[in-house]
Amino acid sequence: MKALVTGGAGFIGSNLALELEKQGHEVIVVDNIFSGTKDNLNEFNGIFIEKDVSKPIEFEEKFDAIFHIAAITDPRHDNDEETYNKNVEGFKLMVKLAQEHNAKLVYASTANLYGNKPVPMKEDQEKEIITVYGKSKLKMDEMAGELFDEMHIVGLRFFNVFGPREAHKGRPASMIYHLYNQMKSGNKPKLFKMGEQIRDHIYVKDIVRAVILALDAPSGVYNVGTGVGTSFNEVVKVLNEVLGKELEIEYIDMPYDAKTYQANTQADTTLAEEKLKFKAEFSFKEGVKDYVEWMEEQR
Repeated sequence: MKALVTGGAGFIGSNLALELEKQGHEVIVVDNIFSGTKDNLNEFNGIFIEKDVSKPIEFEEKFDAIFHIAAITDPRHDNDEETYNKNVEGFKLMVKLAQEHNAKLVYASTANLYGNKPVPMKEDQEKEIITVYGKSKLKMDEMAGELFDEMHIVGLRFFNVFGPREAHKGRPASMIYHLYNQMKSGNKPKLFKMGEQIRDHIYVKDIVRAVILALDAPSGVYNVGTGVGTSFNEVVKVLNEVLGKELEIEYIDMPYDAKTYQANTQADTTLAEEKLKFKAEFSFKEGVKDYVEWMEEQR
């Protein structure tokens, strides 16, 4: 299989590109290094093209599959118009490319578009847009929905992903990454009062597996999470166990507007299990343990 991975120097994209290559596929990565880093591709042997996928790109190759992971993902990016336009235009161009190549298209959507609606979150429930990022992804999902009968197109609503190769993201990196760094240094982990917010934390290795499984799934939009909500208090408890520490939590005031902060996420995984044949293999603790081992090796 010849595959294109957009955003392949980013967190999820680099893990995907490396796994596809490991499985013996020919992989081409496109990334404009806006938020990614070439360091994530140190082990990558394929072709790297430094370009912005929201603008037309001429490819000499013919692709069997396109994995569109590229996007401006940080809800705090200070240019809302740029976030929306680049994300939507990039998607349109990848749809056009997939149609021209008769290629399967798998793209990254997000659980952010559920906002603060009830959990567990179901694909067809009412949406609540709290960021322009979420707005752009919902638009992509709506456009995809008009194409289900015309082409192979699968959108995956990622929940809260953590794992190797996310450090370059800075503040938007997972809480597991930030809390690990605080606690590894012996500092008290800081949580927003009172640490009871829950997240569907899913390990990036499971995400990559879901993305590849989407090649054989029927066209549609599916949640990709564990189906389990884990509180931040529990995150600290697990990190204490894995790191062999007993650090107490320091609770701090919430700095974000309640209207734009997603308090809880938890996926309803019924459709993913039925259509994608996907169920997370890593429990939260297993994922944290594997991730911590990887980070320790990088030190």
